[in-house]
Amino acid sequence: MNTIKIEDKEFEILLENENIAKRTRLIGIQINVDYESKCPIFIGVLNGSFLFMADLVKEITLPCEMAFIRVSSYKDTQSTGEIKEVFGLPADLKDRDIILVEDIVDTGFTLGYILKEVYKQQPASVKVCSLLLKPEALKAPIEELEYVGFEVANEFVVGYGLDYNGLGRNLNHIYKAKTVTAPLP
Repeated sequence: MNTIKIEDKEFEILLENENIAKRTRLIGIQINVDYESKCPIFIGVLNGSFLFMADLVKEITLPCEMAFIRVSSYKDTQSTGEIKEVFGLPADLKDRDIILVEDIVDTGFTLGYILKEVYKQQPASVKVCSLLLKPEALKAPIEELEYVGFEVANEFVVGYGLDYNGLGRNLNHIYKAKTVTAPLP
């Protein structure tokens, strides 16, 4: 199925699950090399990162820990820029190697907020691993953004953990909103 409908929007396939799996495997290999002889803590940003993080940590062959933080900055399809922390970070991050796992980085507002909170605990290192990056939407550079699955255009995407009004996270592939073309006069 190349197009799907969720509520009032139509979406077309952007990234197939097979390509997501290949890229996730490559990121996992790189993390295994970069963190050799370390024990990183993967902190997934809920709800969107849960599928990506589950698949990513299956590729990790070194000792690691996992935790989750849940923040929200979205309403409908636009980022509000308002961060609402729902539940927080582990309290024992001092001198630890942290890998924040995101589904998507667009404006960077949410990620900036999370990074500020993480640094308060004086970790040894902090890197970000995001499945998707929208470079055109980014408001400020994020130096910690080390691992990126795919760069995508500034379009609304759904599937593989990403949602539209709570729906679509369970989809195997990633879809982008179809643009409606006006008929010629």
